[in-house]
Amino acid sequence: MAKSTLVQFSPSAVPEEMVSPADVPNGNVGAVVGANLRRLRARRGLTLDNFAKISGVSRAMLSQIEIGRSVPSINVVFKIARAFGLPFSALLASSSGRRAHVMPAHTAKTLRSASGEFSTRALFPFGAERKAEFYELRLQAGGVEQADAHALGTMENLIVVRGELEITTSTGQYRLLAGDAFLFQADEPHKYRNIANEEALIYLVMTYQESA
Repeated sequence: MAKSTLVQFSPSAVPEEMVSPADVPNGNVGAVVGANLRRLRARRGLTLDNFAKISGVSRAMLSQIEIGRSVPSINVVFKIARAFGLPFSALLASSSGRRAHVMPAHTAKTLRSASGEFSTRALFPFGAERKAEFYELRLQAGGVEQADAHALGTMENLIVVRGELEITTSTGQYRLLAGDAFLFQADEPHKYRNIANEEALIYLVMTYQESA
């Protein structure tokens, strides 16, 4: 759990100022995360040293992310979002005022784990307040992804499209075949393992607790 120095914000809030697509080259996900991190940190008057202590991410890594020299892993983005008290998508957000939004696959914002075995692609546009997010997950054959706890009250509802998935939570270990769905509380550490000999494809809906 984070120490008492954690800066508290509503987990469903959206950053006051989103990155404009014009601010980043070709929608590069690393540049988007870096620009949002820099603006959010400046809004709260936090130095890199301050935020490193709050988030558990090293100052050197934060600096590399902010200047666009490092694309953060999924777990690093989760740590940063959790420290701000914001949903995962807030770090990937860019402004958009359109009611209908086409998201071409070749421009998708995709994040990978440090090992490269696990990837997540957002299947929804950013830039507006929401209580639910929709993702495509891919996990290589035999791959394992250890996920940190999300914000308090976060739930994950997923369906396995291809492959065979083993999920471990505090309540037990669950084996899911293609077509199986699973709902669980994700505000504690959990683990995904692909026990098939092919890449696993999973769709995930993440919902956040309503703010008080």
